[in-house]
Amino acid sequence: MSHAPEVLFVCVHNAGRSQMAAALLQHHALGRVTVRSAGSEPAEKVNPAAATALAEWGLDIHTEVPTKLSTDDVTSADVVITMGCGDACPIFPGKRYLDWQLDDPAGRSLDAVRPIRDEIDRRVRHLLAELLDN
Repeated sequence: MSHAPEVLFVCVHNAGRSQMAAALLQHHALGRVTVRSAGSEPAEKVNPAAATALAEWGLDIHTEVPTKLSTDDVTSADVVITMGCGDACPIFPGKRYLDWQLDDPAGRSLDAVRPIRDEIDRRVRHLLAELLDN
């Protein structure tokens, strides 16, 4: 890719998994990747346990606002990573899609969210290495 790759993370509420993934990719990419996140049915606020789990690593998503997924979000992305949004995510030919099967942190304790955060971080690091290797 001759331009900075654009990655879109999508989950249902854009309050947990996709917010954590976006923050982690932004952190690790150091401006080399454009990162966005959205939800098919956005919540009113970010999941507090997800925000606390990232705060343990020095990342602050407490002020992020869940946003509604739009067709433009998908068309401008090079890679669309879905996390349990099912059929609500539009599919466009020629786009690269990855479906990350991850537990939903909604309603879970901080202790239960930490392993989800850790797995998202592992996948984000792998994705980043792949994107920057091209």
